[in-house]
Amino acid sequence: MNTIQIEKKEHYTIVQLNRGKVNAINHEMVKELTVTFTKLENDHEVKGVILTGTPHFFSAGLDVIELYGYDEEQIEAFFKAFGQLHIQMATFKKPMICAITGHAPAGGCVFAITADYRIMAEGDKYTIGLNEVAVNIQISNNLIDAYSFWIGRGKAHEAILDGKLFKAQEALSCGLVNKVVALEEVLPMAERKMKQFLKANETILVNTKQKLRKSWLRNLETDGGKDLGEAIELWWSPEIRSKMKDFVESLQKK
Repeated sequence: MNTIQIEKKEHYTIVQLNRGKVNAINHEMVKELTVTFTKLENDHEVKGVILTGTPHFFSAGLDVIELYGYDEEQIEAFFKAFGQLHIQMATFKKPMICAITGHAPAGGCVFAITADYRIMAEGDKYTIGLNEVAVNIQISNNLIDAYSFWIGRGKAHEAILDGKLFKAQEALSCGLVNKVVALEEVLPMAERKMKQFLKANETILVNTKQKLRKSWLRNLETDGGKDLGEAIELWWSPEIRSKMKDFVESLQKK
């Protein structure tokens, strides 16, 4: 694996995003996570999963610099795979915790909202949220429903339209994360929480997770459909391409 690292513990596994400084999401990472979560789902020795990042960055979101250079076939394949990965993580039957080790905007938040419990590093410099509108990427119904499940429909509506990124304490207040702790305590607390989860009967835990998510998951759009078509069409529109070019150039100067 080139973009993630896997550490097996007793009864659970830690999956660490590990792609450069900011863990930007590209097609290779999506493919590796898809393979990994499939294996973890089918591994009877693994009872739970912790998804984490590296210090200061859980994930900065999509690798816009790389994606901007994709051709039509590549971008369609990426958007489809990314959407399917979100569904795979949202329907993952075993308990999953996100140890959010810093920034988690856009794509980073897409991963985080699939978890059962989220622990985030404290500090105003770290933010989390679905700010797709602000970066000119079409958001899907699946992401809106997932966001709304955790923070409520009204709050999600406001935050998505504003392209808002929540600071750690704001995210805690609105229910987007469950705990805020010092950076060095994020992963250890996630491990303690996982061990607490795994004290429960495995079948009861899995069944209860499915019941708790029933209202959310029954509305999942599993084929991409109209959402996928919209995202691709808008990606290639001259106005969006122009704005994306400016954004990419600003990133390259940093």
